[in-house]
Amino acid sequence: MRKIRWGIIGCGNVTEKKSGPGFQKADNSELVAVMRRNGELAEDYARRHGVSKWYTSAKDLIEDNAVDAIYIATPPSSHKEYTLRAAKAGKPVYVEKPMALNSIECREMIEGCSNHGVPLFVAFYRRAMPAFLKIKELIDSGAIGNVRFVNTVHHKQASDQEKNGDLPWRVQPEIAGGGHFFDLASHTLDYLDFLLGPIEHVNGFASNQEGLYKAEDIVSGSYVFESGVHGTGQWCFNSYKNEDLNEIVGDKGSLLFSTLQERPMILKNVEGEQDISMTYPEHVQQPLIQSIVNELNGAGESPSTGESALRTSRVMDMLVASYYQIEGSL
Repeated sequence: MRKIRWGIIGCGNVTEKKSGPGFQKADNSELVAVMRRNGELAEDYARRHGVSKWYTSAKDLIEDNAVDAIYIATPPSSHKEYTLRAAKAGKPVYVEKPMALNSIECREMIEGCSNHGVPLFVAFYRRAMPAFLKIKELIDSGAIGNVRFVNTVHHKQASDQEKNGDLPWRVQPEIAGGGHFFDLASHTLDYLDFLLGPIEHVNGFASNQEGLYKAEDIVSGSYVFESGVHGTGQWCFNSYKNEDLNEIVGDKGSLLFSTLQERPMILKNVEGEQDISMTYPEHVQQPLIQSIVNELNGAGESPSTGESALRTSRVMDMLVASYYQIEGSL
């Protein structure tokens, strides 16, 4: 297999541990260039991570002949622009989640990559993490029987930064697409798509209860999967504590697990109750990166693509449609 040489556009916090080192540690993979507008920060990142080149221009990184594939780790507002520029240069794209500001941009990214004959992957890395593959294995093996419904409850405290009016980009819709819901709930909704199949029907309500920023801070929804499984979700980002739990119920048992918190899953069925460890890898994106490198070398398929991420974007759009006056359907 050939070594895939990666370039990163936007070497911020997410690349420090979750993703960046994974490009170095995956088999047949190497991180050869990084870009950040602040040259001092780009140079510092390259030095600390053993990367040979750094840039302050995305154009220069994309056009570097030593870079085979591009990882875009900027906020969502620039995902479409950089994806289309990389695709035009004929380079495969791996883009952070959420995939874009909305599903319209996602479609344009998919079309742009298709038109230039390059694959598009999205960083919904739980699709490849061993702990989450174990959940899929349990469900597929019939450990809880036929799945009937899933319920998600996710709430967190508002940060002091938000209360002081120093708003992070993740609650600025023009940069993030929405509020924390887009950043955090996207992981759960995408994983449920991987676990139970595509969602077919969606109803949702979104509001801003606390008034700390203009994005939504609470979302409630219900949905039905193509398989007939029902789902409900409640996401609140002005609560008294941080909690994140999903319960999948079948006709022979249930599974309780967290999307974002590293804690044991709980399997309940006729055999009793069992705690099953969910241990995260040191670099959570490395298994997905490995699947992408393998696909680029013709040795398998990555489970997270532009098409699968588009489905998640559509569901999120519909859940907040009334708040942002979005028109459309799945």
